Amino acid sequence: MKVGIIGAGSIGLLFAGYLSRIFTVTVYTRTKEQANVINQNGIVLLHESEEIRTQVEALPINDWQGLEDITIIAVKQYQLSPIIERVKQFTASSKSLLFLQNGMGHLKLLDLISSNHLFVGSVEHGALKENPYTVRHNGVSTTNVAVYKGDTNFLRNFATAVSDVFPMTFQEDFFEMLKKKLIANALINPLTAILQVKNGALVENPFYFQVLQNLFSEITNILNLEEPEEYWKQVLKICTNTADNRSSMLKDIEANRQTEVDAILGYLLEEANKQKKNSPHIETMYRLIKGKESEEGLV
Repeated sequence: MKVGIIGAGSIGLLFAGYLSRIFTVTVYTRTKEQANVINQNGIVLLHESEEIRTQVEALPINDWQGLEDITIIAVKQYQLSPIIERVKQFTASSKSLLFLQNGMGHLKLLDLISSNHLFVGSVEHGALKENPYTVRHNGVSTTNVAVYKGDTNFLRNFATAVSDVFPMTFQEDFFEMLKKKLIANALINPLTAILQVKNGALVENPFYFQVLQNLFSEITNILNLEEPEEYWKQVLKICTNTADNRSSMLKDIEANRQTEVDAILGYLLEEANKQKKNSPHIETMYRLIKGKESEEGLV
């Protein structure tokens, strides 16, 4: 099977490092320079004391033609628009696309695509990009995948094959899968980014914990959660299990990069507005993150 991976950040490199062990992988990068570096050095995957180097073909994104059996799109939500436009220009619509964005703001973009097989995923692995071709796998979990539209058997078989080298779990309900990840992201990412703390601090510090509870109460109301206790337990488990981790939004703020706050909190604010519900805590966190971005000229 031929697999394309768009994006050579931490998640793109992580997937390429593992999937290239069993598939023919082509990585599509934002710049020609990074493609050249990957072609020269391969991809170096670090996990605990293990270091594995695999060879893949790397090309700049402009060379992507969508000819692979499946293409994994591992870029930030705000980087999707030009990729969507490119997909719309392809004449063949039978190939499969797997989108790995945080939040749920990207779902409305998928409706613009005529491709027959669209899949979505939720990555629970931890990864840190150390240089243009090296990634550290610092948190082993799973990638949940589900069908947005298209061939269920194809995705189920793909997940089974991938799991031989890299945990991947097929889920029946894409909306429920993404909703669980959205809730965790909406609680952990903005708070850690504003407070500049690791994930564990949100449950260890009683004052931060109270803010976490207030945010969750608003999310429960907006998403009309029927069994909020189960979602709350999941958030607490993530905070505990990843206590020493820095959230992706915190790392974006520290690196003066644009965040995915629009795909996460922005989505929740849109939902609250549709239902005419107040969400002062979520709106405050959203504006604080956007304020951080504006200081760096990112908005």
